[in-house]
Amino acid sequence: MSKPLRLLVLFQGTWEDECVTALQRERRIELYREGFESFGYPHVFRLLGFDARRWVRWLVRRYRGRIDAVWSNDDGFGCLLAAMVARELGLPGADPAAIVRAQHKLVLRRTLAAALPAATVRAEALPWPFADRRSRDPRALAAAVAATGLGWPLFAKPVKGTFSALARRVADPDQLAAHLSLSRSDRWMFGRQSRPFAQLASEVLPLPCAPDHVLLEQPLAGVQVNVDGYADRGALHLAGIVDELMYPGEVQGARHFAGFTLPSRLPAAVQDEVARVALGAVRAVGYDHGLFNVELFVLPDGGVRVIEINPRSAGQFATMYRAVAGLDLELLAMALAAGRPATEVARLQPTAGAAASFVFRRFDGRPGVEPGATERAWLQARHPASRLWTEPCSAAARRREYRWLGSLRYAVWNHAAADFATLCRDGEEVAQRLFGVALPVA
Repeated sequence: MSKPLRLLVLFQGTWEDECVTALQRERRIELYREGFESFGYPHVFRLLGFDARRWVRWLVRRYRGRIDAVWSNDDGFGCLLAAMVARELGLPGADPAAIVRAQHKLVLRRTLAAALPAATVRAEALPWPFADRRSRDPRALAAAVAATGLGWPLFAKPVKGTFSALARRVADPDQLAAHLSLSRSDRWMFGRQSRPFAQLASEVLPLPCAPDHVLLEQPLAGVQVNVDGYADRGALHLAGIVDELMYPGEVQGARHFAGFTLPSRLPAAVQDEVARVALGAVRAVGYDHGLFNVELFVLPDGGVRVIEINPRSAGQFATMYRAVAGLDLELLAMALAAGRPATEVARLQPTAGAAASFVFRRFDGRPGVEPGATERAWLQARHPASRLWTEPCSAAARRREYRWLGSLRYAVWNHAAADFATLCRDGEEVAQRLFGVALPVA
């Protein structure tokens, strides 16, 4: 019997819980966890005295010789932290510089402008931090935008952000000032959340601006898709293409995810172009080891533009890939982190022809629906292989979600079926029985 993999997981998230717990229970891994919740109150106060550079040194001292692999699927700074720890311990991992090029949105835009100019859009950052009072002054914003040469309307988002927070289309300086006029506590929290990445990234690459600035770029229109894949010692491999489904229209200048489906239903030629651009973008940033997720726009004229590169898997898609492609992304990520070839991860037998992750939101400021025991028992009996995540939150957290995102995500349901039509019929039934709403996709 082979020894269990000694695995350090940094900032383990909700999506990874099931897989990691099962592997630990089966004694296939010897698990070590480090990290903490850093989003929202009161968790953000843990960042008050937190020094990410010092924490890297502490982790290296604590785990030298004790682990075979370090892995993180965290969107904040966990991926960069894991790469830096792996480098210091001589373990397999991605180049930290590649992670910074992917996650710092202005660096990414400039990298792609040089390597794949047709696949990106021009972007500039405001010359001051998000919390600066000029971010709330229409005249100062008008002058700053004029100096960049960009024209209105614009799409504004943090240079380093998560969960699409504070990402919005703005028509003029007044709208941009209103968008950035958050409370002092929100500005403080955003600054604290971006600080660890800033500390680590500045040790890896010279940055054109700190991550607590606002990126401005021309808005795009079209269909959004995700390309998932992995890099195995420099060789890039495609896992699949996931279609993004949106709630109709815009709410406060932003589109909101209603779900994700696999496999993509785009024409084969479009999928080929999407894959070509995505893999080219991953090569451009120098990412050569580990899982990746690339989000892209397919424009009405057929052009493809890169929205962002995530140097990690989309944890929300794990059940979809297992069901449709027989690919266990989480096991694959752990194997790569241990330096094992991807071919060692056995393919599963696919169980479905289509899979989805349906996202339930509210836009009216109210809390979401929490299914009761009767509804959960019905779901377990009706669709035992599906997965339901609900996200109850405090009134303060709910208000912040509406301020930062323009909506409240209160539940996610992952399901697989024989085909897309069956998938949607099942989704409609679950939406009505559990939440009393119509399925927000067609």
